[in-house]
Amino acid sequence: MRVLRETGEENGLLGQSVLKTGWDRPAPAGKENRGDEGGAVSQRFGGFFTEKRGWRVDAAIRVPQQAQEIIEKLNQCGFEAYVVGGCVRDSLLGREPEDWDITTSAKPFQVKEIFGRTIDTGIKHGTVTILRGKIGYEVTTFRIDGVYEDGRHPKSVEFTSDLLEDLKRRDFTINAMAYSRKTGLIDAFGGTDDLRDGRICCVGRAQERFTEDALRILRALRFSAQLGFEIETETEAAVRLLAPNLAYVSKERIQTELTKLLLSPNPDHMRMVFDCGVGTYVSETFAKLDPDRIAVDPQLPSRKALRWAALLRHVGPETAGRILRELKMDNDTIARVRLLTEWWRRPLGNTEAEIRRVMSRMSPEAYDDLLLLKESVLRYGRGAQRSGTQDEAREIPEWDAIPETSADIARIKAQTAEIRGRGDCVSLKMLAVTGQDLIALGMRPGREIGTALEAMLAEVIKRPERNTREYLLRKFAGDGGVD
Repeated sequence: MRVLRETGEENGLLGQSVLKTGWDRPAPAGKENRGDEGGAVSQRFGGFFTEKRGWRVDAAIRVPQQAQEIIEKLNQCGFEAYVVGGCVRDSLLGREPEDWDITTSAKPFQVKEIFGRTIDTGIKHGTVTILRGKIGYEVTTFRIDGVYEDGRHPKSVEFTSDLLEDLKRRDFTINAMAYSRKTGLIDAFGGTDDLRDGRICCVGRAQERFTEDALRILRALRFSAQLGFEIETETEAAVRLLAPNLAYVSKERIQTELTKLLLSPNPDHMRMVFDCGVGTYVSETFAKLDPDRIAVDPQLPSRKALRWAALLRHVGPETAGRILRELKMDNDTIARVRLLTEWWRRPLGNTEAEIRRVMSRMSPEAYDDLLLLKESVLRYGRGAQRSGTQDEAREIPEWDAIPETSADIARIKAQTAEIRGRGDCVSLKMLAVTGQDLIALGMRPGREIGTALEAMLAEVIKRPERNTREYLLRKFAGDGGVD
C-alpha cells in the first residue's frame, strides 16, 4: 500500500520534482513539522519549493485526455486548472480513480462561457459539470468556505484565485493535493508523506476539520479501511472527542460511509467504529451490536447485501432489518440481508431434493450468496480467528456455529451444479405449466391457481422428471389419478 518510497523504486516512479510548501500548524504526535526544507523556487505559488523525491509523478498520474483538454482550454483562457483530490491520491497509490475532479481559478460563469455543454451541479458552491460524451467532469472554482453553522455545510463560500486557500479547506492531507502537467504535483500539506507512511491525517487541526463537517469523522474511518492506513494520533483523538457531532449527519450519508467501509479490503475495521466511540451515534439499534462478534471475511465478494449480512448475521433478520431501516437502506438490500440472516444457520440438507427445496425459497443470486456466507463463517468466523484454525466446529462458539462443515459445503456446491446443469425445476417460472394453462382449463384466477401451482412445484422438487405439462395437468387439474 505504501508505494511512495524515498527511493521510488516501487511501481517505477522515478525522478520527478514535487512542489511543496511549509505550513503553520504545530506538528501532531508522530509527525514532524513540515516547514521550508529546501530552496525556494520562483513559481506562481510563492512559498512552494521543489524537493527531489526520487519518484516520477507523471508516470503515476495519467490524466484522461478529455480532462487534460479541459485543463488546457482553461489555461489558454488565462486560468489555472488542476486535477485534484481523490484522483491524485489514487493515482499515486497505483489505483484506478473513479472520477477526475478539476479545480480552477475561473469563476463558474466563466467556465460556462468557455464550455458550451455544462450542467449546474453545484453552482452555489462553484461546481459546474462539463460533459464529454457520456462522461461528466466536475469543475469547481477555488474557494474558501464560510462558517459551518450546521456541522455539515458552510453557510457561504467565497471564490478565490489562490489554490492554496482551496486546498486548506479539504479534509485530509492525502486528499489535498493537486496536479497539472504544467506545474507538476502541488502538495502543500505533506500528503505524499502520509501516503508513503500509510497515515490518515487532517489538513490543519483535526478538531476544526471535524467540527466543520462531522461526516469527515466517518470518512477517516472509511479511508483507513479502504487504504489499510492508520489514523494519526491527533486525528483519532478528534474522532473520539467529536463523535457526538454525527447527530448533524443524515442517516443516508452515515449508511453510505459504513457501506463503503464494509465493501473495502478491511471490512473488520467496522470494529473501529465502536473502538472510537462512533457506534453509539450511528443509530439506536446499531449501537447495541457486540463489536466482539464482528467478523466480516475480506474474501467475501464486495456486494452490499452480502457484506451487511455478514456483519449483522448474529442479530437475526428482524434486528438486521431494523438497523438498515434506521440507516435508510434501500428495500431490496434490506430484503436480501433479512433473508441471509434468517438462513445462514439453517441446514441446507443432504439430498438433492432438500437442496432444491432451499433453492426454491430464494433467487439464484441469494442462494449463491448464502453458500458464500456459510463458507466465510467456516473460514473466518470468530471461533476460527480465536483458535487459529479453520473449520473446526467444536472450536467455534455457539453464536457463530453452523450445521455444515467445509466438506458439506463442497458437496452442496457440487450437487447444486448438477441440479442447475440438468435444468431441474426450482421455481414457478421453471414449471412446465403456467397460470394461463390452468385458466384455459376453467380455473378461476386467484388463490385456486396459486395453490395448484405451488403443489406442482412441490411435486417436481421431489421428482424433477415429472415437470412435464402432460403429467402436471393430469395430476393437478384432472382426476388426480396419477401417482
